[in-house]
Amino acid sequence: MRFILIATIFVTLPFFLSAQTITISGKVLDKENDAPLVFASIGVKGKSIGTVSNSLGEFDFHVPPSYKDDLLVISMLGYENLQTPISNLLNRDTVVFKLNKAVQMLDEVVIQDSLSGEDIARVALNRISENYPMRPFLVDGFYRDLKKIGGTYFSLLEAAVKIYDKGYEAPKNKTRLRERVELMEVRKSLGYNSRFTKYFDQNNLLEDLLLHNNLRYRQFPEEEAFYSAFKRSKTSYFNGRKVFVIYQRQANFFLRMYIDVRNYAVIRLEYQRYYDDAIIKKKRDKVSKYIYDKKTIDFKEYQGKMFVNYMNLESKINWYDEKTDSLQFETELHQELLINRVYPNSDERIGSTQKMRRYGLQYQDEPYNKEFWSNYNVIKETPLDKKIIADLEQLGALDDQFEKY
Repeated sequence: MRFILIATIFVTLPFFLSAQTITISGKVLDKENDAPLVFASIGVKGKSIGTVSNSLGEFDFHVPPSYKDDLLVISMLGYENLQTPISNLLNRDTVVFKLNKAVQMLDEVVIQDSLSGEDIARVALNRISENYPMRPFLVDGFYRDLKKIGGTYFSLLEAAVKIYDKGYEAPKNKTRLRERVELMEVRKSLGYNSRFTKYFDQNNLLEDLLLHNNLRYRQFPEEEAFYSAFKRSKTSYFNGRKVFVIYQRQANFFLRMYIDVRNYAVIRLEYQRYYDDAIIKKKRDKVSKYIYDKKTIDFKEYQGKMFVNYMNLESKINWYDEKTDSLQFETELHQELLINRVYPNSDERIGSTQKMRRYGLQYQDEPYNKEFWSNYNVIKETPLDKKIIADLEQLGALDDQFEKY
């Protein structure tokens, strides 16, 4: 990730106005080298809706027409916030926004203090109950998973969901899902009928992803060695405030956390873990071995509490010949969850009849609703996605697949 740079944003218009939404299409770039700013947060000031930029810095943001007099806000680690009235963007073909370097405002963003990485980690993890919602809340989200085998993508599933949580109270069981999820819409490719699906888990992958929220489920070691291993990096900047950056690197994993200096809230967590050669599954004459997990969890503040903004998880498992141990093929699973609206202190709950079933989402059929998806905040496609689509469309146009399956 690049910090302490200048950002440029190109917003492509016109807007597409309907009775339902205004659509803002934009691109978030670094001014100095035109590099895209990935996973920048895009929202409306004071509102609980938002989206994120893709791997090219691009986004499509659908907002209600009633927000046209509000401010569009774009946030990114290492940058000043960008704010501009949504109404000023109307009827203009291209709008370019330039940001000053955060380093100029923060005097090289160096904090003269004696806090160690260990000190910062202890305070941050001890303040989870202060910085994260402890009362029930509801969110709207967009979930996507992609499966890849031997370098080719063969299945795609996307879902619009509601997620209800009673709060970030420490769970007794750190591996059992506490949230309740309601599926609003699901669409999937024909690849879910492929013979290759047997080489992937058939359980509920969205449930598995939610369980990767280390802060929600307190999934941190309690041993002294865990805390003492943290080191500090150069302090950064986010949302008008300074941010501690701490990390630890071990032989088989890397963990980095970005922590608000003001209240010690963790605003971002990045984690990579590499596994040994232990066999995890057998299927006929083949055995599988976990290679790695890589994940990012991004949080966003609303009404004084931190809520998940975006989660990304990439997992790789290789399959080998049981007798010769020769590599047969590689499998990869890519998962994303974008939270596009938060309802704090919600009285609305998800009942047992609405609750997502625990088995695979691909079996929880809902008719494809094309109009719904045209106005729902999702993560925008990239040229990489075009390659993915080309792989998937060997079985026919995706819209046709969504209709049929």
